[in-house]
Amino acid sequence: MTDKSSSRRLMGWLLLPLLLVVAVGAWFALDPGFRLARFTKDLVADVPQDEFERRVHAYLLDHPEVIVESMKRLEARQGEQQETEVQAVLKARAEEVFRDADSPVGGNPDGNVTLVEFFDYNCPYCRQMVPVMMQAETADPQLRVVYKEFPILGPNSTLAAKAALAAHKQGKYVAFHRALYQVRGAVDSSKVMEVAATVGLGVERLKADMEDPAIAALLAKNLALARALRIDGTPGFVAGHQILRGATDLKALQAFIQEARHRP
Repeated sequence: MTDKSSSRRLMGWLLLPLLLVVAVGAWFALDPGFRLARFTKDLVADVPQDEFERRVHAYLLDHPEVIVESMKRLEARQGEQQETEVQAVLKARAEEVFRDADSPVGGNPDGNVTLVEFFDYNCPYCRQMVPVMMQAETADPQLRVVYKEFPILGPNSTLAAKAALAAHKQGKYVAFHRALYQVRGAVDSSKVMEVAATVGLGVERLKADMEDPAIAALLAKNLALARALRIDGTPGFVAGHQILRGATDLKALQAFIQEARHRP
């Protein structure tokens, strides 16, 4: 037997008691008649452990939907709890999310609604969102966009994020940001510098600014903020009290923005 097979078998044995507990909990919740008529009687009779387990096992075989329903309820409750926690974080850290002075801003800086994007330059889904974001900005002159560099796909992504924030020091963040997404293939050091020259950045100054500790600190802050908001992939969007995880189309993004505008 392979180590992987052994691990799976061990995990199965470890999960069995958990499933048993979940199933019994659902048994009480979903079949009160059975609980009152039989289970209470069994408790009074002090049923031995092996007999109790045999009866539960038999019940689960006859009613496998109980486990499915129990797991659904558990997942729903966990999801609700996580959403409550995320909303609390979003409220407590709204200043950092929407108005961090170190985060680059696009669109209308004085717009009446803010869309925050977490992204990685080597994420193909983020690349797909660039024209969608541009269309959203063009169609909505009151849209303010906050860019959160979120390099999670390796060293090249971190390098590209540092270069983008260094470009911000030269006043060319948005141009550089969009140009990086036009690069074919993986964004690496040579392509980053090529794009920098193309959009008119001072390359030597860019390289020096990339070493600024403040840039590394901002990336670390963005990563911690994304974790707190349960954004663990790219792209991720925040507007008002909402979080949207993953790529979407223009219509859905505009609906997301409008919801935030009407319910900030």
